[in-house]
Amino acid sequence: MNDESTTLPLPFRVALIGAGGFFGTNLARHLAPQVADLRCFGLHQSFPEALSGLPWMAGDMADAPLAEVLAGCDTVIHLASSSAPGSDLDITADAQANVIASLRLFDHCVAAGIKRVVFVSSGGTVYGIPGHVPIPESAPTQPITAYGVAKLAIEKYLEVYSRLRGLDYRVLRISNLYGPYQTTAKKQGVVAAFLAEALRGEPLEIWGDGQVVRDYVYVDDAAEAVVAAMRHQGAERVFNIGGGTGMSLNDVIAAIETLLDRHLEKRFKPGRPVDVPVNILDCALAKLELGWTARTDFAHGLTQTAEWMRTWCDRQP
Repeated sequence: MNDESTTLPLPFRVALIGAGGFFGTNLARHLAPQVADLRCFGLHQSFPEALSGLPWMAGDMADAPLAEVLAGCDTVIHLASSSAPGSDLDITADAQANVIASLRLFDHCVAAGIKRVVFVSSGGTVYGIPGHVPIPESAPTQPITAYGVAKLAIEKYLEVYSRLRGLDYRVLRISNLYGPYQTTAKKQGVVAAFLAEALRGEPLEIWGDGQVVRDYVYVDDAAEAVVAAMRHQGAERVFNIGGGTGMSLNDVIAAIETLLDRHLEKRFKPGRPVDVPVNILDCALAKLELGWTARTDFAHGLTQTAEWMRTWCDRQP
């Protein structure tokens, strides 16, 4: 991040939609001391102690009194979404929970006079199987999962709302997030899954041969990207946010073995059709326009994540 974006005050009044999950919890903690006002909204709080003292409104985006949620705010950060693994099981329900509910949110944003929506999309799914890597924002978008289709549809609807209703927006296509407060509850996040299994002394379950390559970005870096998107005044609207380098599952496991200083037992399972073979994001546009680059190297981020994960695992029955 550039110095200006981290030192100037942030006079935003923010409604954080989907604040109770992994990224929402981290982002709320990151934003609270920086913005003029922060209002957190979500179905439930995964870690209530982490959000202690922050204004909280509980509800489902599909039927909550959003006019009340947005009243007095000028910025909306939209994180709410269903989990990726479950989206393909009931595609219609997934579209209702994500796309239709998002359109309802955008209608309320227009009515409330919201100045900007920052939407957290998915750099790991909207591109599908890439023709080449790293993947720029201009690459074809051919998602192969309902989750990716929903994320892309919401992006496109934001463009429509901008053109027809004047609703300003920024889209962040974030790669594979990892960090504290990510658990295995939603069966998302391979770093969290592997760390939890390793710390419990269980074999690591690996889909495929471990050669699938992903782009990992530490959650604090992604939170800084959201702040940069809130402040951005340029013409671009869509930005990749990732580490910019690829790591295979085997690389991730090797890093965990190095951190824990022991060999980990592995169980290889058949590969899944929803897993593209490689995904690495080109984040040059975010650097140019937002002044943002990922600052946390994987070894350091993994150490921070493992320290939190040890505490979390100790609390589990």
